[in-house]
Amino acid sequence: MTTLTTAEAGHRSKQPPVLQIDGFRGRLIRVDDTDYDSARAVWNGAIDRRPRLIARCIGSADVVAAVRFAREHDLEIAIRGGGHNVAGTAVCDDGIVIDLSAMRAVRVDPAARRAWVQGGALWGDVDHETQAHGLATTGGIVSHTGVAGLTLGGGIGWLMRKHGLTVDNLLAAEVVTADGKLLRASEDEHPDLFWALRGGGGNFGVVTSFEFCLHAVGPTVLAGPILWDASDAAEVLRFYRDFVRDAPDELGTVVRFGTVPPLPVIPGNLHWRPVVMVGTCYAGPIEDGERALRPLRASRTPLLDLIGQKPYAGFQGALDSTVVHGWNYYWKSTHLPELSDDLIDVIAAHAFSCASPRSYVALFHLKGAVSRATAGGTAFGNRQASHAITLDAVWRAGEDFGERDTAWTRGFFAALGRFRQGVYVNFLGGDEDPNRVREAYGDFVYDRLVGVKTRYDPDNVFHHNQNIRPG
Repeated sequence: MTTLTTAEAGHRSKQPPVLQIDGFRGRLIRVDDTDYDSARAVWNGAIDRRPRLIARCIGSADVVAAVRFAREHDLEIAIRGGGHNVAGTAVCDDGIVIDLSAMRAVRVDPAARRAWVQGGALWGDVDHETQAHGLATTGGIVSHTGVAGLTLGGGIGWLMRKHGLTVDNLLAAEVVTADGKLLRASEDEHPDLFWALRGGGGNFGVVTSFEFCLHAVGPTVLAGPILWDASDAAEVLRFYRDFVRDAPDELGTVVRFGTVPPLPVIPGNLHWRPVVMVGTCYAGPIEDGERALRPLRASRTPLLDLIGQKPYAGFQGALDSTVVHGWNYYWKSTHLPELSDDLIDVIAAHAFSCASPRSYVALFHLKGAVSRATAGGTAFGNRQASHAITLDAVWRAGEDFGERDTAWTRGFFAALGRFRQGVYVNFLGGDEDPNRVREAYGDFVYDRLVGVKTRYDPDNVFHHNQNIRPG
């Protein structure tokens, strides 16, 4: 039986109750442990929460024990995979964090093109193993992004236009539900739960492992950014709009508005200069990519062209140092239609008005396989949008940019109001209007998610997320 005990009498007045979980083989990290502060820290340094207990699991049985313990003792539950979500939902106050960060194993079957990934793995772990066989699946564009969070919200990345979202490549998942049961969800087993896990976020349980299908990618790809001066933003976007309209599915692009990060591959005279950067990755033959990218590379006069042949796994981590653990982040986001002249003017007018040199805007091109997937086949909403945009205020501890750039983010978001077409649930922040969760899915998908939530988590045990409340 799971027990809740108190400390010895001599310490009772100084320490909170000590928590023990019978049958738990991982590590329990408590408030008085020396590494408690580092264990409760997440990627977004603006999040400062103090859980009563951190249960660092080493397997599915530990997760089952932790969920049952939390239910028995009426503790708030937060689930940590990679801990990368900007809203900071991986940690809670005065409850238990079920921490999967020690569960990072990846197993690949190259003949079957399958990968089995534990729930605490990062995308760098997956790419490291799959690229040994020249295989990959759609993952995040930062290698220290958690597999679980990105997958459960949908999963956008460089390969999505060719191979679909991460959820389109998910074949099965093992999940611990609110009643402490370990289930396998797939098209054949608990198909309603499997549908909901593919886009519905962490609302339905703790996913301890994923099974993905893989595709031939790399290990060398044609990829890299092109940089133009910020004063060319509107003209670059107009050309980009026409360029991506007919771009092949193999070409993934992300437009970034902000200052040039001081990366070793970039000349020092460009460091911190405001620029428009179009990042590219061609998931196909190099020679085809060179032909496809030729018009973009010849557009106007770029400051720098770094497109070239690169290891796919290395390119996946190229932006890691620009989104550092422990910096403070505040985001607003929305889906957008194709870039009209009016929309381009709004973006160009606001993108460079931030105060912090680390703040930026990212515009992701969707379409391709994202839009062609069967409507309602997964819980990911609004597949017909052309772009997703994030407005990202970023500042370090001790810097005074936070208030100003939070206001910049909100003002920019308001200016995009008439163009909004839903939102990617993984890009929602921690202070959103609750109606934005419904906006992420649309009414039909949201109502269906409520039905699955009511079946598998009627008490809303898993609510430290972009929450879908049971009926």
